Amino acid sequence: MGSENVSIFQTIQGLVDQAVKVKLIEPSDQNYARNQVLAQLQLTSFPADITEPEQDTIPNLVEKIIAYAVAEGVIDDIFDEKEMLAANVMNCFVARPSTVNQLFWQHMKEDGPQAATDYFYELSKNSNYIQSNRIQKNIQFKAKTDYGALDITINLSKPEKDPEQIKREKEMKQPKIQYPSCVLCVENEGYVGRTGYPARANHRIVQVPLLGEHWYLQYSPYVYYNEHSILLAEEHRDMHIDRHALQRLLTFTELFPHYFIGSNADLPIVGGSILTHDHYQAGRYDFAMTKAASVFDFELAGFEQVSASILKWPLSVIRLQSDHLQSLVDAGDHILSVWRNYQDEAADIIAKTGDTPHNTITPIARRRGEKFELDVVLRNNRTTAEHPLGIFHPHADVHHIKRENIGLIEVMGLAVLPARLKEELAEIKQALLGQPADVAAYHLPWLEELKQHQPTSDTVDALIEKELGNKFARVLEDAGVFKQTDEGIAAFKRFIQQVNI
Repeated sequence: MGSENVSIFQTIQGLVDQAVKVKLIEPSDQNYARNQVLAQLQLTSFPADITEPEQDTIPNLVEKIIAYAVAEGVIDDIFDEKEMLAANVMNCFVARPSTVNQLFWQHMKEDGPQAATDYFYELSKNSNYIQSNRIQKNIQFKAKTDYGALDITINLSKPEKDPEQIKREKEMKQPKIQYPSCVLCVENEGYVGRTGYPARANHRIVQVPLLGEHWYLQYSPYVYYNEHSILLAEEHRDMHIDRHALQRLLTFTELFPHYFIGSNADLPIVGGSILTHDHYQAGRYDFAMTKAASVFDFELAGFEQVSASILKWPLSVIRLQSDHLQSLVDAGDHILSVWRNYQDEAADIIAKTGDTPHNTITPIARRRGEKFELDVVLRNNRTTAEHPLGIFHPHADVHHIKRENIGLIEVMGLAVLPARLKEELAEIKQALLGQPADVAAYHLPWLEELKQHQPTSDTVDALIEKELGNKFARVLEDAGVFKQTDEGIAAFKRFIQQVNI
C-alpha cells in the first residue's frame, strides 16, 4: 500500500495494533486508546471499514501522525509542538505510574532483577520514550587502541531546533517557570512540556528504595549503550560523592547484579552536564575500562578483605574487589578522604585553591561474579593560564575532536563526539583521496598526519576510524592525573603510599 493512499485512520489503527502486539495495552483497551488518540488530533469519529491498518514500527507511525497533524493545522510545524503531541499520543498507550511500578516489582519478585529491567526497558522503547529512530542516526564503531577497543559515537540523535522554535524561546516574556526544577526531577513524569522544556507525557520512572531514601530508575531517551539508565534522587539536591554515594552504588549492584552503576564527579569541568540533581548512570554493557588489565596489584593497609590494583587505562583508576560490600565501601571512602586533601606539586596535583576544592572521584560499581567491584577514578579540576579549561581536561591540540567535559561515559571508554564531525570527517576523507575538500582549519595539522599513511579508497575509512580512536585515547590521557608513564606510575605509587599511612 503506497503511503499516499494511507488514511490517517489506517495509521492510527496501525499504531493501536502495534501497541497490542508489544503489550503496551490489552486488546480490550483498543477502543479507549483509539479514542484518546483521536482527541489528540481533534478528530471526532472513526470509520467502521478500516480493513488494512498501516504496518510499520511505532516510532514511524508516530512520525506519520505528527506529519498529518502539521499538514492539517492541528499543530504548528514547530519542534516543541511536535514533541509534545508525539509524547501525548503515546501516553494514550502507557499504563499509569502505579501500574508500571507494580508490574516492575512483580517481575522482580517472581522472575528476578533481569526480568524486571527487561520489562521496563521494553516499555520505555515501545512507548517511544527512548527515541529509537533518532538513535539509529548516530555513527557508532569500535576503534582498537593501546587501551583496548574504545567505543566511538558521533552524536546525531538530538534534533536541531528549527529557527521558529529558537525565535519563540527568545520571545518568551513570562517569568521563568521553576517547575519541574530540572529535567531529572521526579515531577517530570507525565509532564506535557512547554516551549523550551522537553515533553515527558509518556515518561515513566520506577521507585527503588535505597538506604532509607526513595530513588527512581528511568532510561535515557537517547541511550548511548545497552540499557543506558539513570538513577535519580527524589530530592532536588546537588550531586555529592561521599561514603553514602559509594554505599548506594554498591547496594544497587546487590539489587541489580546484571547492571553496573557509576557517578559523574561532583565538581565542574570533571563532572557531568547536570551537577544540580543527585543522580547516577547505570546499564548492561561492558565498556573497555571494564576489561582493562592491571598494571600492578598492591596491599591496601587495614583492608585485608579487599584486593586492590592500578589499571592500564588512560585515566587514573584504582580497582577494588571484595566479597564483602561494607569492606569495599570502607576502602573506597578511605581512598576518597585521602585524595580530597592530597597534594603532589611535582604531578600538578593541588587539592585546593583557597576554599575551592579540586580533587574528587568518578566511582563505578559492578558485580564480578559473586564479588563486588568498585573502580575509583581520581579526578582534579584545577585550571592554569596554559590550560584554562583544565589541566586534566582535553588539551587544546585535541579540541578539534572533543573539548567537552569528560564525564562518566567517556571515562569508561565511550566517546560521545559532536555532530559537526560527520561533515568534517567527510571533507577530510575527500582531501585524503586528493579530491576538492573544505577542511576546517583546526583539522589541518591532523590532516597532514593522516596523509603520511597514504590511504587509498579501500583503506581511508578504516584509517580515519582508527586515528579517531587514537585521538579519543589522547583525550582520555589528558584527563588522567597520573599518566601511564614511568614518571606517572611513580607519582601514582606516592599517592598509594599516602593512602597506606
